[in-house]
Amino acid sequence: MEPNSAFRVRQQPRLEWGAAGPLLAEASRGAGDPLPLLPILRAAPAPAPVPGSGKTLALWEFLAALAAEDLTAARAVEPHLDAAAILAQAEMEHPAGTTWGVFAAESAGTRLDAKNNDGGAWLLSGTKPWCSLAAHLDYAVVTAHVDGGRRAFAVDLTQSAVSVEPADWISRGLAAVPSGPVAFDQAVAVPVGGTDWYLHRPGFAWGGIGVAACWFGGAVGLFRTLRTAATSRTPDQLALAWLGEADRLLATGADVLVAAAAAVDAGAAGAVQAHRVRAQIAAICSRMLEICGHALGPGPLVWDEPHARRVADLTVYLRQHHSSRDDAALGALVLEQAEPAW
Repeated sequence: MEPNSAFRVRQQPRLEWGAAGPLLAEASRGAGDPLPLLPILRAAPAPAPVPGSGKTLALWEFLAALAAEDLTAARAVEPHLDAAAILAQAEMEHPAGTTWGVFAAESAGTRLDAKNNDGGAWLLSGTKPWCSLAAHLDYAVVTAHVDGGRRAFAVDLTQSAVSVEPADWISRGLAAVPSGPVAFDQAVAVPVGGTDWYLHRPGFAWGGIGVAACWFGGAVGLFRTLRTAATSRTPDQLALAWLGEADRLLATGADVLVAAAAAVDAGAAGAVQAHRVRAQIAAICSRMLEICGHALGPGPLVWDEPHARRVADLTVYLRQHHSSRDDAALGALVLEQAEPAW
C-alpha cells in the first residue's frame, strides 16, 4: 500500500489516545500473549476512543495496526474498546482502571437468563458460551434473555457468583485467548440499555466493522511477509503476480474501510453496510491466506513461528464471519428496503 493511503496501518497511529503507543509496542513483540496488554488497558487514560465520535478512521487504523503486529493483541483489545463504546452509547460510565470483554454469543444447549424480582437487583443465572479471557478480565457486557427479548448487562466478573468453567480450548489459532463458557449463579448485573437495545442500536453495526478492521490488519501482516519474501531473491512472474494481487486486494479493503468510517461518523452506517464491509474484508483475508500458501509454500508454516501463528490466528478469527449465513442476513435486509440500492 502507498504511504499516503487514506487508511494507514502504521506503528505510529493517528489515534489520540495515550494507551495506543504502549499497546502497539507490546504487540510488536509478537509473543501471542494477551496478558501483558491488560495492565496497559487498566492504566489507559479515559475516555477510551469510540466509533461515531469523528475519529472512527483513526480508531480502526489503530486496531488494524495492532492486528498487523499480533492478532492475539487485537483480539484482546478490540472487545475492551467495544465495551467502552457500548457503555458510551448507553450513556453509562466506563470505569477507569478496569478491563472489559463483550459476551454476546449464543449456542445450543446453553442459556443465560436475567431476572428482576420485585424491582430489586438484576440477577443472572445460567451459562454464557464463548467468553474470551473471562478468567482475566474485571468486567464484561453480557447479553441475557429477559421477558420479551434479550438485554445487555454490565457484570463484575470477580464476584463469587461468576465462575469460569473448564474449556477444552485446543485451538492452534488464538491459542492464548481461551473462549470457554462462564456460569452465572444469581450474579448481580446492571442493565445496559433496554430490551433488545443491544442488537438494534447503530453501534452494533459499527462494532462489527471494527472487528473487520482487525481481520484486515492480519492480512496486512501477511502482505509484509509476502513482500519480504519477494525481496529476498529475484522474483519470477508468479511471485510478482501474487504480490500485485495482494496489493490491490489490500487497496480495495482500505478504501472500503475509509468509506465505512466516514459513514459511521456521519451517522449513516447501518446493518446493510456492516454486512457488506465484513463480507468484503473477510473475502480479502481468505484470498490473502491462499496467496501466501501458494507463494511461500510450506516453509514459513513450519519454520517461521510468527507467520505460522498469524495464519492460524487469522483463520480462527475470520470464523466470526458466518459466510453465506451472513450473506443471507444481508439479502433479507435488502428485501426490506423500500427502494433498491442498484
